[in-house]
Amino acid sequence: MNIIWLSFLIVVSIFIFVIESVRRGVLETKYSILWIITCVCLGILSVNEVIINKLAGWLGVYYAPSLLFLFGLLFLLFIVFDLTRRVSKLNHQLVSLTQEYALLKQKYEDKGSKES
Repeated sequence: MNIIWLSFLIVVSIFIFVIESVRRGVLETKYSILWIITCVCLGILSVNEVIINKLAGWLGVYYAPSLLFLFGLLFLLFIVFDLTRRVSKLNHQLVSLTQEYALLKQKYEDKGSKES
């Protein structure tokens, strides 16, 4: 089995895993779209040697199948950055929510102590 078919099988396995995760409700659809698009693109590149060889020639890459792994790595870096950005946004929202809760709790306690 050569590396192109092995990479294709890996991409198909990931694709099936993503679809199953969406079906079971583990992964939201909006997050799965990027994974599905990437699997389709990498799958096409894996099977079509002409495209991957032309890309390798344009980029000056000696071993064309290594481009598949480069594209996969770049995709994973993009995903990590996107997830880090989302975690940062959620952290800011959590801080704001915690501060608002503390202010509302303080107002409620002040109002309750004035009525007593």
